[in-house]
Amino acid sequence: MPSVTDAPPAPRPRAFVLLDDGLDRLGLRTPFSRDCALAVAMAAVSTGLLWVFSGVLENREGVHLSPAATALLALLVYGQSLMLCLRRTRPVLCVGVVAFTHVGVMSLMPPHVTAQGLAPFIAAYTCGAHLPARRAVRVVATVTAATALAGTLVTGRLLEALIGDRAVPVAFPRTPEGLPVVAAGLLAVAVAMYGGSAFIGYVVATRRDYTELVRLRAAEAVQRQEEKAANAVMAERARMARELHDIAAHHLSGMVVQAGAAERLVGRDDQAAREAVCWIRTQGKETLDGLRLAVGALRDPGEEAPSEAGAPVPGADAVERLVRAERALGAQVGFAVEGERRELPPVADVTVYRVAQEALANARDHAPGARVDVLLHYTEARVAVQVENAEPEPGPHGGGRGSEVPEGVPRGMGLIGMRERAQVVGGVLEAGPAPGGGWRVRLEVPR
Repeated sequence: MPSVTDAPPAPRPRAFVLLDDGLDRLGLRTPFSRDCALAVAMAAVSTGLLWVFSGVLENREGVHLSPAATALLALLVYGQSLMLCLRRTRPVLCVGVVAFTHVGVMSLMPPHVTAQGLAPFIAAYTCGAHLPARRAVRVVATVTAATALAGTLVTGRLLEALIGDRAVPVAFPRTPEGLPVVAAGLLAVAVAMYGGSAFIGYVVATRRDYTELVRLRAAEAVQRQEEKAANAVMAERARMARELHDIAAHHLSGMVVQAGAAERLVGRDDQAAREAVCWIRTQGKETLDGLRLAVGALRDPGEEAPSEAGAPVPGADAVERLVRAERALGAQVGFAVEGERRELPPVADVTVYRVAQEALANARDHAPGARVDVLLHYTEARVAVQVENAEPEPGPHGGGRGSEVPEGVPRGMGLIGMRERAQVVGGVLEAGPAPGGGWRVRLEVPR
């Protein structure tokens, strides 16, 4: 049976499936290769954003960056983007380098201009999604505080050196009273950028883990249900095997005995031989009826079953009929009933009959010619059936027709089947040597 880990993965949105298929066709099958492709894509996007930002900065703000500042800004932006190739293999290093380059970008901008690339958001998102929660909090808090502090120190310091002669006046507060305002603003921006992105990544990862947990629990529930169904099938198969064994073993062993006797009587006592053959025919019909009854339970409920399949299952009241059948074979079988006959639950009723049937068949096979006594004992709370046979008479065949049972023929489940039946109905089975010799089988079942 397949394990839970073999269960199919949870379904994903179709857009993600198509994206994965497209990346696989391009040869990007590992996380690192896909991160490298993302880094190259972000570098290309940053080129366009940098060109647009430079035009807006010059036309609207009147700030013209020198060639050196433009080149340094491009290197910092490209460095941010290319570091994304390590975002899943080395997430802490990635977010640290991205934050460092972000401080460099801030140092090139006027204090009243804010420039944010996409790399810091992606790096922080990856930390929240892939790092343990406590470590992610420590890393993001450290990066946020370091970015705000470094930004406070460098904002406006390099601006005058790198912006050309057309630089606008810098409104950076030079007094100690203005530093807390700048630090608070930069801290708020860093918290929103790094903390917010990391929180979103944590939420997405938690949702993904929760979905996987739900899938695994559903798969476990399905597996448990399949195991219960399989166990039920195995239990039913064992029950049917016991039923078929008890039916076939009892009747067929008796038929073998009578067939051997009829074979010896042919030509010497034709009337007795005909009676034996008639008995065999009757027992064969009973065997077929019993087999149809047992096999009928295996039929499809919608399939039309023969009329014999609806016949009543024999119970304790049919034990006396078993005794008469044994007597017809020439066995010495006594029968007695103690107490007032009482009804039993259907399963317990069948169990009493089948145990008596199997015990009589065993006595016929293992103690041919010995006397057998069958006792049905009814009480208020329990019903007992006891089958006790004496020691077989001396002689190679025990002096009875039971001697015709071939030696070495396997008897099947025997005591094992009887004990299993007793356990099903909560009964107690005792089987062993009798005090006066011979063998005793006793079953007690609750009413």
